Amino acid sequence: MDMQKLFSLEGRTALVTGGAYGIGFAIAEALASAGARIAFNCRSQVNLDKALADYAAKGIEAHGYIADVTDEAQVAGLVGKIAADLGDVDILVNNAGVIKRVPMIEMPVEDFRQVVDIDLIGPFICAKAVIPGMIKKGHGKIINICSMMSELGRETVSAYAAAKGGLKMLTRNICSEYGGANIQCNGIGPGYIATPQTAPLRERQADGSRHPFDQFIVSKTPAGRWGDPEDLMGPAVFLASDASDFVNGQILYVDGGILAYIGRQP
Repeated sequence: MDMQKLFSLEGRTALVTGGAYGIGFAIAEALASAGARIAFNCRSQVNLDKALADYAAKGIEAHGYIADVTDEAQVAGLVGKIAADLGDVDILVNNAGVIKRVPMIEMPVEDFRQVVDIDLIGPFICAKAVIPGMIKKGHGKIINICSMMSELGRETVSAYAAAKGGLKMLTRNICSEYGGANIQCNGIGPGYIATPQTAPLRERQADGSRHPFDQFIVSKTPAGRWGDPEDLMGPAVFLASDASDFVNGQILYVDGGILAYIGRQP
């Protein structure tokens, strides 16, 4: 068996939602390195222009589009434009997401709805838009970016945990409904990843000590560190490639072992 061919994405079109920076950018870079044509979306022209420059600096000819994943009409238009420019979407990475850290009883209902709209309804809308084309082509890969909060709860993240738990079950249901059409839908559940979004949680304190949350995460992670966006590259290529053709409805947790670890005895 040709292992390089098994993991190759040559000739395939990948849509990475929210692929302007962080985890989405790293995954798009990985898919491009395996041969995929890359499309991504942003909600603002400023972020789109910066992302295109960042992709170009990496030698990647990415195609960026303005679209809001919570707007079904905009997503339909996005998928249509990608099909015209690059061909039908073969690989969808539902990466766009948001988190609001607010105690549940203090969280306005509209904020809860916004998190669910982006983190759960957005992936539903995007998957719904690309699945017909995948059925027509006879194959397709959908990768939902889940979370450890798909399995665990924690203070102040009620909306995020509810949405990511729902995304885990949406992943399994897409597998159940469309596995017979040779569509594989799996999830990646990142652990705590060092991105601009989590930078405030890793800042050194005035006395030079580590942020308390930074200390907490490192102590709870057998790997003894935060993850890097690059740690998600291999799993993404695997789930996007023919190497995972008999893997469906699974969540691959890339967390340095944190979900397997009860913690050190004090």
